[in-house]
Amino acid sequence: MNKFTFSYPTKVYFGEGSAAQALEAELGRVGKTVMLAYGGGSIKKNGVYDEMKALLERAGKKVVDFDRIMSNPTYTKVQEGAALARGQHVDFILAVGGGSVIDCCKVISAQAMLDEDIWNMEYVKGKFPTAGIPMGAVVTASGTGAEMNAGAVITYEEKIWKGPIFGIAASFAVLDPAYTMSVPPMQVLSGAFDTLSHAMETYLGNSDQDNVSDDVALAIMRNTVVNMRRLLENIDDCQARSNLMWDSAMAENGILKCGRLTDFQAHQIEHQLGAYTDCNHGQGLAVIHPAYYRHIVKDAPDKFSRFAKVVFGVDTAEEGVDALENFIKECGLPTKMSQLKSTVEITPEVLRQVADTCNIIKCNPRELSRDEIYEILMECL
Repeated sequence: MNKFTFSYPTKVYFGEGSAAQALEAELGRVGKTVMLAYGGGSIKKNGVYDEMKALLERAGKKVVDFDRIMSNPTYTKVQEGAALARGQHVDFILAVGGGSVIDCCKVISAQAMLDEDIWNMEYVKGKFPTAGIPMGAVVTASGTGAEMNAGAVITYEEKIWKGPIFGIAASFAVLDPAYTMSVPPMQVLSGAFDTLSHAMETYLGNSDQDNVSDDVALAIMRNTVVNMRRLLENIDDCQARSNLMWDSAMAENGILKCGRLTDFQAHQIEHQLGAYTDCNHGQGLAVIHPAYYRHIVKDAPDKFSRFAKVVFGVDTAEEGVDALENFIKECGLPTKMSQLKSTVEITPEVLRQVADTCNIIKCNPRELSRDEIYEILMECL
């Protein structure tokens, strides 16, 4: 194990009815004006919005709505939210939604208290925020684990860039699987594949022999696959959704990353693919992973062999990659770029731009060249 310091700032309220418990316990510690942030309006259709607003008003809070946070939230939307928070003197942010809503709010939290542009601060000056408007998260679509940390993935449209911006972590998170029951099946499975990807990419980073973080990551991967298959049998299986919700949290709360380095090259490729195409994140990962793993399987044979046996019950490293691809097909997730919903036609020229601009990770089984990334993307076309 490498040397590390582990501290976890987010209090988790898990299970049915936990939102009322959380807000009743937490709202007395925050100021009067609360920004209620959400996405396209699904929480108004399923009753979650009315529930949250009633709990806020019962606590004597003034509610300021911030809606229409899109999938793949943009830097413009972050700045819009920060301006609203400053203008309304917001004391607390309650992010209600999936990873996009929560990510957007984590950066809004920090940007609203800065007198400089946060992207410039982080990517030009190499400095990171240390304070922000306190926030909480109510998860209605799991998979990203966004509620578990301070990192956010934001699309900076003007720069044709999608990547991490660090904001402020939620002080508490509500994980109630009942809130996910109205999420469409494909969105549920796409989110769960993101969880699987987080655990796979953490596992395939550099670690020593018999590393406990590796063992936990393998357990999370196996449990995610088991419960995704349960949902294929019965999409309304609340227990399976509950297990996947905690898998998602475990994959991103930092525990799997303790004492080791991580990979996340597939995420970097997909992020930049998303910057050019606005495709669904989990589905983009499903397309990229098998092709990427076939390129690096011989660079980490022992790890891929353990992955194959523990997660899919097959014997060899190569069979494990095949099993992953077959599982993606079993779930009905995309396996080719042509199956992704995109704002542009995905051509070789677009994929060349993605390869030439994506971040390259140096601590994965083998550092890729831009030409090899392009080759991987073309194999997915």
